[in-house]
Amino acid sequence: MDTRNAVKDFIITNFLFGDESGLTSDSVSLLDSGIMDSIGVMELVSFLENDMKLEVPDIDLVPENLDSVDNLVGYITRRQETRL
Repeated sequence: MDTRNAVKDFIITNFLFGDESGLTSDSVSLLDSGIMDSIGVMELVSFLENDMKLEVPDIDLVPENLDSVDNLVGYITRRQETRL
């Protein structure tokens, strides 16, 4: 499964309880739209660290990295490139 689909699948399964119609676009703010709250951010970080095998430092816990599917895919890609 590619990164974008893995992220979307996680969000739909864990925050939208399987209802993919709640994720109207890959650029929608997960926080502003109410899809994810602060506890959800911690669940998301756990997903990134355990499933995506990334280390997520506290400094990276900003909306620019984690607040939409597009932002998450960009963040994951950048973190994976720095590991190589």
